[in-house]
Amino acid sequence: MNPVGEAKSFVRWGGRYGLTGAVLRAGARKGDLHSRMVTDPAARANPYPIYDAIRARGPVSPTRFGLISVDHTVISEVLRNEDFRSGFPTEALSGPIAKALAWARDPAVLGPVAPPSLLATDGPQHARYRRLVSRAFTARAVDALAGDVERKAVDLLDRLNPSGPVDLIAEYAARLPVQVISGVLGVPVAMQDTFLRWGQAVSPGLDIELDYRTFRGYEAALRELHAWLLQHFEALRREPGDDLLSRVIVAARAESGPELDDSELTSLAGLVLAAGFETTVNLIGNAVVLLMSHPDQLDLLRAEPTRWANAVEEVLRFDSPVQNTGRHASRDTVLREVAVARNQFVLLCLAGANRDPGVFTEPDRFDVTRANAKDHLSFSAGSHYCLGAALARLEGEIGLRLLFERFGDLRVAGTPVRRPTRILRGWSRLPVRLDSSATARTT
Repeated sequence: MNPVGEAKSFVRWGGRYGLTGAVLRAGARKGDLHSRMVTDPAARANPYPIYDAIRARGPVSPTRFGLISVDHTVISEVLRNEDFRSGFPTEALSGPIAKALAWARDPAVLGPVAPPSLLATDGPQHARYRRLVSRAFTARAVDALAGDVERKAVDLLDRLNPSGPVDLIAEYAARLPVQVISGVLGVPVAMQDTFLRWGQAVSPGLDIELDYRTFRGYEAALRELHAWLLQHFEALRREPGDDLLSRVIVAARAESGPELDDSELTSLAGLVLAAGFETTVNLIGNAVVLLMSHPDQLDLLRAEPTRWANAVEEVLRFDSPVQNTGRHASRDTVLREVAVARNQFVLLCLAGANRDPGVFTEPDRFDVTRANAKDHLSFSAGSHYCLGAALARLEGEIGLRLLFERFGDLRVAGTPVRRPTRILRGWSRLPVRLDSSATARTT
């Protein structure tokens, strides 16, 4: 990278992560709970005590960056309230910082939370993007994928070595969703491992603190993904197929509005990749660890396999793959008698809301029979409700059921390793030993 490119990269890191990290570390030293939640390794391993401490301060409480809530009712209200917009209010940045970031902007490294991402747009623009993509994620469309998901899961299980320890994340939990979403996006089979690598490198970018070395890897993956997608879009514009991106291109042409440009298509493709991959890999890994540590719950599922769908909801509630999201006020308003100034940021702890004792009885108990498990907020709510929710549920239910049917004596064999990310919660490595006597093919 040339000196100017290097300087711009450093400015992007400093404006997005470096300054934020410095403020967070200073806040943690002064006892700020939001800052501790992000910077304390113990909180990364187990964030739920911090959520309880935040809850004890009331439905809405101040932090170094604005306001924070773990209250289920408050978070539901904010997610559905048009007075609160997605993401961080960049217009609130000081003049010099805003100018520096504008100078450093590079369309080839636009991340998942930068416009024109669905995660960072609202109003008519957001509605248009969502309308173009959502057809692929309707209940009917997802149900039609069930057979394909099952075939892919069975094939991956066939490939596992039952005689030795297996990293279940690398060999199964990550491969299943990336194979499924690659098919949805029209990604060639030969590119699936590369897409998996890109996804793993890009996911830390969702956090608000990132060291410069990880940031460089994040941007390098974004550049590679961007370059590949540009030639992919060119091919699809010439000869559309039956994949999601082809249908989006054709649908956009048919509308009265402008055709989607490369930045918009890249952003949509990246977000669909994340929506179809990140939640599911973390869901499967979290579920396996939870069920291994709660054998009574696994026995219930073995006795009554029809409970698997509800078990997936309880995993999503109990240890959410997506822990937090954020909004900012579009105007001066009030939230639970707390004044919220225009552009003030509100951190919404989805995982904290999922253990709200006002909604869930004995919230710290893992119970696959919980009647209202589906009341969790792991997929957000309102206009930004997760596009890939139905697909993640389907993959989780099928992937987990087939795994435990095939390997009845599956057990953790070693120490699982947590992902270093804060927003996304899951396992980067999960060593297991399989049932060596179970060699029959699951059908």
